[in-house]
Amino acid sequence: MSGDKLTDIPVIRERGQNSMFCGLTGIIWLHRKIQDAFFLIVGSRTCAHLMQSAAGVMIFAEPRFGTAIIEERDLAGLADANEELDRVVARLLERRPDIRMLFLVGSCPSEVIKLDLEKAASRLSRQHQPQVRVLSYSGSGLETSFTQGEDTCLAALVPELPQAPADSAPDLLVVGTLADVVEDQFMRLFNEMGITRVQFLPARNSREMPAVGPNTRYILAQPFLADTARCLEKRGATRIAAPFPLGEEGTTRWLKAVADTFGVAGDLFDRVTAPGIERARRGMVRMREQLAGKRLFMLPDSQLEIPLARFLHREAGMELLEIGTPHLHRQHLAEELTLLPEGTTLSEGQHLDKQLDRCRAARPDVVVCGLGLANPLEAEGITTKWSIELVFTPIQGYDQAADLAELFARPLLRKAKLRV
Repeated sequence: MSGDKLTDIPVIRERGQNSMFCGLTGIIWLHRKIQDAFFLIVGSRTCAHLMQSAAGVMIFAEPRFGTAIIEERDLAGLADANEELDRVVARLLERRPDIRMLFLVGSCPSEVIKLDLEKAASRLSRQHQPQVRVLSYSGSGLETSFTQGEDTCLAALVPELPQAPADSAPDLLVVGTLADVVEDQFMRLFNEMGITRVQFLPARNSREMPAVGPNTRYILAQPFLADTARCLEKRGATRIAAPFPLGEEGTTRWLKAVADTFGVAGDLFDRVTAPGIERARRGMVRMREQLAGKRLFMLPDSQLEIPLARFLHREAGMELLEIGTPHLHRQHLAEELTLLPEGTTLSEGQHLDKQLDRCRAARPDVVVCGLGLANPLEAEGITTKWSIELVFTPIQGYDQAADLAELFARPLLRKAKLRV
């Protein structure tokens, strides 16, 4: 697919029934990343049940998230929700003195009663500084879906980042939550190329958040961070355009975009990346044998769909039937779209009935979908892969290429074993 035809790619635009998690679910991976932060959902018992179920938190665990329950009295306007919130926050910080950053996370109930969490965060931050910084963002299903929760969180964080000096040397900012093991792998590769001024957003600690300025060059590690990107560019940062680091090809192109930006010599780049490329290709041999020729249908859910489709087609040999995504950001996905095969059917947005009808008619070998759709499709004999697993699992980089492919091979293997 040539770059000059990018704007001519046909896209089915769907607007109708939705079936996907709200943005609150982003807390599940964000709270693991920022190790001294706490995410306080201002919501209902339904929000609390969702988080406990999705996270699979053990009864003995003390996670870095919780829910300030909005009761019926709050909804009816019989209680001052701000006073209740102040009491909850004071108790929380007294009990958990290790908290250094507190996020107030909006939900559908807090949106309904028009609770101004931005103002509440400002008030609470003044009360608890310098020990604790309080920020707010929305994870409401009225405003966000699934992975957009991370986008709204990071977009709220960017204005609070330190200002880098205007005369500082160019530095690299990798944007998007990555597993620590993946982050370490990328840092090692950058250092071997001679790129040492590297920071990650979000950082592992709230006191180590990166500085941003006009000499910041940022690259997205996740494809669902449109608001965060806009906020970074308002701070003067410049985006490095690249495919996303899924699979050997995506990782190499992603790293090459960084290397070219920072003037890394071609022979040095080849020496640094060669071992990883070899490991990834070796790991993919068995996976390709299992996946080549299998037909793939992706229902919109995580915004990872297009980079995943590119990887599964070009490196695993799968046939793409339809690739659905909740939001199609053509600028951020431009390099991915040029790598899809001619004639790929893309859809943006969700109309559940229409997309399920097309899915059933296509009879795919594997369907990537949300948890709510998986069991009904399995009952019809259609093999599924939960999209939520793709954000909980380390999938970026050379050493995770075969692991990523295996996530799609497992359901096929399970079906083969269960077949009588």
